[in-house]
Amino acid sequence: MEEKQHKRRVRYSGKYPKKFEEKYKEHNPEKYKDTIAHVISKGSTPAGMHISIMVQEILDFLQIKPGQKGLDCTLGYGGHTRKMLEQLQGQGCIYGLDVDPIESEKTVKRLRDAGFDEDNFQFRLINFANIDKVAEEAGKFDFVLADLGVSSMQIDNPERGFSYKIDGPLDLRLDPAHGQSAAERLHDITQEEFVGMMVENSDEPYAEEIAQKVFSLMSKGNPMDTTTALREAIAEALWKVPKDEKDQAIKKSCARVFQALRIDVNSEFEVLYSFLEKLPTILNPGARVAILTFHSGEDRLVKKSFKELARAGVYSEVSSDVIRPSAEECRLNPRSKSTKMRWAVKM
Repeated sequence: MEEKQHKRRVRYSGKYPKKFEEKYKEHNPEKYKDTIAHVISKGSTPAGMHISIMVQEILDFLQIKPGQKGLDCTLGYGGHTRKMLEQLQGQGCIYGLDVDPIESEKTVKRLRDAGFDEDNFQFRLINFANIDKVAEEAGKFDFVLADLGVSSMQIDNPERGFSYKIDGPLDLRLDPAHGQSAAERLHDITQEEFVGMMVENSDEPYAEEIAQKVFSLMSKGNPMDTTTALREAIAEALWKVPKDEKDQAIKKSCARVFQALRIDVNSEFEVLYSFLEKLPTILNPGARVAILTFHSGEDRLVKKSFKELARAGVYSEVSSDVIRPSAEECRLNPRSKSTKMRWAVKM
């Protein structure tokens, strides 16, 4: 029998790993808890994981009781789901939904390893726009959470193309097996449509200049198929910005343009609209709903839906204002700063 050779872990240069794939400790948080705690204490998110936002505020509002049935519309890393499962104390069930086949497989394994079996936790690889189909199978729910943010695991992985800070393919799809990538989308739309996308999805003030530069480069045979190519095009487009303001302006425009493309390729507004429309039909009387939004477009849709349905007598109570993360949470997790939470209670 041939002896299996031990494969040594690839070493990296320097004291700390720089590349995403080299961060072996951060990709294994259960094993390297001290490293993870150190990274978080510095206000950073460990590679390959996600720090759940406003956990206590969500639990305080949902008031989960043993025996109830809940729905986490965006499973992600599973941090919220795990805390909600603990509230059930082994009695009741939570359904977790996600469209990302890559990350959801890892999350389900983590939850199973933590002791949550199929009696307590069910996973469905489905978009939360289709909550009516989930309710047909599971019945109505006593509490619902929808965290509309992109998970840090997706942002930090250069292969997914979510971040302008890391070189990778310009993809931005939550489910990379379906639909057009952001690069393909850019090659299929007109310059005017790109302007409209940036204005509508992210209120980009330099939309005209950026679209002109991007389409000028593509017309000259320069493919816009990597995060770096798009970032450099945005930087070139902002050449008129005063020197002392340019770096900040480029960072902000990059964040907004990538957001606009992500919203478009994943049909995020259409998905949210469908979810909000179907939401009351899957709720038991007195059911509680919490939604976390991360930009003004999402928040406007949620606010409008909740208020209209409250006036119609569908919800007995809705949040009069947004709830935001504490200053301490924002310090420890800078990615939480833009979060807004709104809630509603079914009549």
